[in-house]
Amino acid sequence: MQCQTLTALAVALGLSLALSATASANTVLRASHQFPGGQGDVRDEMVQMMARQVTEADVGLEIQVYPGQSLFKANEQWGALVRGRLDITALPLDYASGRHPEFSATLMPGLVRNHEHAQRLNQSEYMDMIKQVIQDNGARVLADAWLSGGFASSEQCITSPDTMRGQNIRAAGPAFEQMLQAAGASIASMPSSEVYTAMQTGVLDAANTSSMSFISFRLYEQVECLTEPGDFALWFMYEPILISEQVWQGLNEEQQTALMEAGKAAEEFFAAEAAAIDQEMVKVYEENGIEVVRMSEEDYNAWLEIARETSYKNFAENVPNGQAIIDAALAVE
Repeated sequence: MQCQTLTALAVALGLSLALSATASANTVLRASHQFPGGQGDVRDEMVQMMARQVTEADVGLEIQVYPGQSLFKANEQWGALVRGRLDITALPLDYASGRHPEFSATLMPGLVRNHEHAQRLNQSEYMDMIKQVIQDNGARVLADAWLSGGFASSEQCITSPDTMRGQNIRAAGPAFEQMLQAAGASIASMPSSEVYTAMQTGVLDAANTSSMSFISFRLYEQVECLTEPGDFALWFMYEPILISEQVWQGLNEEQQTALMEAGKAAEEFFAAEAAAIDQEMVKVYEENGIEVVRMSEEDYNAWLEIARETSYKNFAENVPNGQAIIDAALAVE
C-alpha cells in the first residue's frame, strides 16, 4: 500500500514538473494600458480577448495584461514599447505625437465624421501613411480602433466656440489644443486617467475625451453638462493595439499568425461595440442627472472654421508630409 502511494506521488510530481516545464517554455508578453481593468472598458476587453485567444492557439505564447497604469504610466508606454521594454500596449496614438508629430492626424478636429467613416479610413492611403511612421519607429499595429468622444464641463455646456471661452480644459493632443485655445480656452495637458482628479481639485473646468473614458473614469461625478458626439462629432481618436517591432521579430511564424488573428478578432469585436459606447455614455450621464446636449451643424461648422485656421494649417506647415496626410484623409468619403 505504501509502495502504491509513493508511486502515485511520483507520478503526480512528474506530471506537475512536466506542466511546469511546459508553462516555463512559453514566451510571455506583457501588455500595458492606462484603462480600468475588468470594469467593461472596451479597450481593456480587446486586450483581454487577445490574451485568451493567443493562449487557446497553443503556440507557446502567453499575454499577461497590466491595466490601469499598473506597469507603465500612460505617457511612458510608447517609449517603452519601441525600446523593447514593453511588448504590447493599447495606446491613444496621439500621446506619442510629441515624438512623432504625424500622429496628431489621428486626433484632428472633424477629420473623422462617424464610425463608418473611421472604418473606411482604416483601409486608406491615409492609414498606410500613419502605419508606416509607426513601423519606421519601432512598433506595428495588431488591431485598429477609433473612439468617438465629446466634451463635458462643470461650468457650462460646450456647443459653439463662444461657450468655450474662459474655461480650463483638457484636450488629448496638440490639434485640439490649438483649436480650443483659439476659441479662448486655457489648456492643461494630461492623459485621460488624470482628468477626474484634475476636475475634483479645480485644475480643470472641462474635459475633451472619448465616450469610453467618460464612462470608465466616472467623470459624471465631476461635471454638470455633457456634449455627446451626436450627428456632428468633432472628436475621434485612433487607439490601436500595438506590439514592439523588436519583440515581433523575436517570435516564430506560428506565434505571429496567432497574434494577428487575435488582433483581427479584437478589432471586429470593437467595431461592433463602437457606436453602442456613445449610447451607453448618454444613458449613464442622464441616469446620474447630468444635462446632455449636442452640437448643431452650425456649431460644428464654426469649430471646423477655427480648426482649419489653426490645427490643420499648423499641421500642414510644420509636420513632415503633413499636407499629404491631411489630403489623404479628406479624400476618403
